[in-house]
Amino acid sequence: MQYILLIYAAESVEPAYGTPEFDQLIADYGTFSQEASEAGVLLGGNALQPVATATSVSTKGGQTTITDGPFAETREMLGGYYLLDCKDLDEALAYAAKIPSAAHGTVEVRPVMTFD
Repeated sequence: MQYILLIYAAESVEPAYGTPEFDQLIADYGTFSQEASEAGVLLGGNALQPVATATSVSTKGGQTTITDGPFAETREMLGGYYLLDCKDLDEALAYAAKIPSAAHGTVEVRPVMTFD
């Protein structure tokens, strides 16, 4: 079954780009990606640009509203995702716990709905 692992963290608590801590975080993500790939469960994944680059679109009552920034005001922002094909939820949760940002953020695990 496919699961999407949505990675949320406060941008203010993540290591700054160009620091040794950031380099370590990226190396840790590389290790996680390699492990998931070698296990045959990794289907895809990407990091997202900072939340300041987001644009939200809403269409209500025939009117489209475009707003700079994320839709919801939250402390933790969606920073990236992994798409995994796991045998069950327990396996997906075990991988989610290994995602480096789980140490200072949250990883939401959701089954992917498939339509035949």
